[in-house]
Amino acid sequence: MIEKSQKKRAIALKYPEGVEAPIIMAKGEGRNAQIMLEEAEKNGIHIAEDAVLVDLLGMSEVGTVVPESAWKALAVIFSFILSDGDSSTGSRRPDEH
Repeated sequence: MIEKSQKKRAIALKYPEGVEAPIIMAKGEGRNAQIMLEEAEKNGIHIAEDAVLVDLLGMSEVGTVVPESAWKALAVIFSFILSDGDSSTGSRRPDEH
């Protein structure tokens, strides 16, 4: 997830099998967020923009499960990623085609 505002912020998630919800793997601001985004693009990892979700997830600690209040928003993003089929990267929102 990324946020386009004064200071760039990014949060990396992982959804391992057998876990009830995604896990927050990393958080970054400014230059660290930019590095996270560059690495994600290099590795073909999907990037989604959602400032509200970044705010919500930013309150949680790295290594914790995403709070239940974010599950619905993440379900929309994950369903978009899974239906994309070609695993392309980019900063499209789930509602953009």
